[in-house]
Order: sequence, then structure tokens, then C-alpha cells
Amino acid sequence: MRTLARPDPGLASVDVSTTRLLVVPVHTGPGMASLRCGRLPGGERVGIAFTSQAGLAEVMGAGQPWIRLSAQAMRDMLAPLGVARIQVDPRVIAAGRPVSVSA
Repeated sequence: MRTLARPDPGLASVDVSTTRLLVVPVHTGPGMASLRCGRLPGGERVGIAFTSQAGLAEVMGAGQPWIRLSAQAMRDMLAPLGVARIQVDPRVIAAGRPVSVSA
């Protein structure tokens, strides 16, 4: 049985239902993109997204490849892999393994 992710009171919360498209960091390769995932301090894997290109560049560097996705599209892509949470505008990222999604 799957448990729902609970909000971490130490992390900022952003209502992504009001955000049309998120800026999502990816690894790229021939004909594909892999969504970048990270980990919360407790070890839980999370999808990573930003509300602006500037926010992504500040945390991950200006050369980080990215795509625009809706929060729902991210959820749909990450759910089969057991990633139930999207961390929006993280300040620090602990790298997880890339999650491959066909382009």
C-alpha cells in the first residue's frame, strides 16, 4: 500500500496548482530527457521543479538543461517510479538517480 507524502514543516510550500508551467531540470541525451530528482533530508526521493529560470540557475547553475512541464505532467511521469512529491524552488539539492522519460 502506498502512503501519501506529508508536508515537511521545515520546507517552504508552493501551491503548484496556480502555476501553469514549472521549469524542470533534466539530463538530456539523444531523443530523450531524464527528469532530475533529489532527496529530502530524510532520504525520500522527490521531483525537482522551479517557478522561474532564474531560480533554477541560482541553485543548479546557468548551464543546467531544463524543460517546461505542468505539475500534473510531472506527477504522471514520476508516479510509476514511486516518486510522489515534487519539491518546488528548493534551495539545496542532494542528487538522486535520473528518472528517464521518453521525449
